[in-house]
Amino acid sequence: MPTVAPIDLDDHCLSVAFLGEVPAFALASGLVVRLDHGTIRHELHDGLLAASVTWDGQSLITGGEDGKVMRLDADGTETTLRAAARKWVGVVAAGPQGAIAFSEGRQATVLLADGNERTFEEARTIEGLAFAPKGLRIAMARYNGVSLAFVQGSAPALDFEWKGAHNQVMFSPDGRFLVTAMQENALHGWKLDGKPGGEQRHMRMTGYPAKVKSLSWSNKGKWLASSGAPSAIVWPFSGKDGPMGKAPLELGQRADTMVTCVACHPVEDLIAIGFGDGMVLAVRITDSKEALLRRPGQGPITAMAWNKPGRLLAFGSQAGDCGVVDIAG
Repeated sequence: MPTVAPIDLDDHCLSVAFLGEVPAFALASGLVVRLDHGTIRHELHDGLLAASVTWDGQSLITGGEDGKVMRLDADGTETTLRAAARKWVGVVAAGPQGAIAFSEGRQATVLLADGNERTFEEARTIEGLAFAPKGLRIAMARYNGVSLAFVQGSAPALDFEWKGAHNQVMFSPDGRFLVTAMQENALHGWKLDGKPGGEQRHMRMTGYPAKVKSLSWSNKGKWLASSGAPSAIVWPFSGKDGPMGKAPLELGQRADTMVTCVACHPVEDLIAIGFGDGMVLAVRITDSKEALLRRPGQGPITAMAWNKPGRLLAFGSQAGDCGVVDIAG
C-alpha cells in the first residue's frame, strides 16, 4: 500500500520537482520549500509565476512578478540569473547544454551556459516556452500560433500558425511533434518534418469540457496525457502521424470531479492523475488498472512530479496541501 508523507504549506503550489532526490515545492508567494532532512525555506521571489527543472534534474529555474530569474540547486544554493526588473517574468524554460529561457511580455531571452544571451521579439505576448530535445531551438507560444527559432546563427524563425490563443507549448521527447494547449478547450499539434519551410501537418485534439492546464509525455513519447476532463485524456503518438484519426484513451474516469493534473511515470507506462478534490490515482496505460495513491484532500491538485527511479511522487494543491507518496509503501 502506498504511504503518504504530508506537508501543509498553506499557499497555492504552482510547481513541484525533485532536485536530485530532494523534493521541492514552489508556491505562488515566491517561497520554495525543500524537504532535505527537514523543511528548508527559500524566499526566491515576491510573487512566483513560473518554474522549470533543468535537464540534468539538479536545479529549479524560477521567474516571478519581481522580474527576477533564479536558480535553486539540489543542495540549496541560490543563484540570481537575472536581477529584479520592472516587467514580470511569466514563463521560464530549461533546455539542453545548460541553456535557460525566460519571457517578459513579447520578449524572450535565452541565457547560454557560456554567458552569451539571445533575445527574440514577438508581435504578441509570449505565453509558453519550450526547448527542442535536439539542437538549440526554442518554441515560443503566442496568439495565433508558435514561433520556432534557432538560438545560434541567423536563420529566420519558423512560424506555425493556427488561429486562437496558445498558452503552453511542448515538444515530443523524440522531437517529431510540437503541441500547444489553447485558451479554448483544445490542444493543437504540428508534425515537424525536419525541413525548413517544409509541409506543416496539423493535429486538432478537441472535445474537452474544460481548459487543458496540465500535459505530460510518457517516458518514450508514445502517449501524451492531459487534464481538462473527468478522466485523463491520453493521446497516442506512436504512429508516424501521431493522434490523427485515432481516439484517445480515457483513464481514471470519475463522475463527480475533474482531472486537474497529470504526470507520466519516468520508467513505466503509468500515469499519476490528480483531481479537483485532491485525490491522486495511478493508472496503467496498457490495461487501465488503477491504484489509489492519495485520498481526497484540500484543494485541487495543481502540481505533481516523480523522482527519477519513479518510486516517489511529490504533489501539491491549490490550498498548499502537499506531500510525497512512496508507491512501494
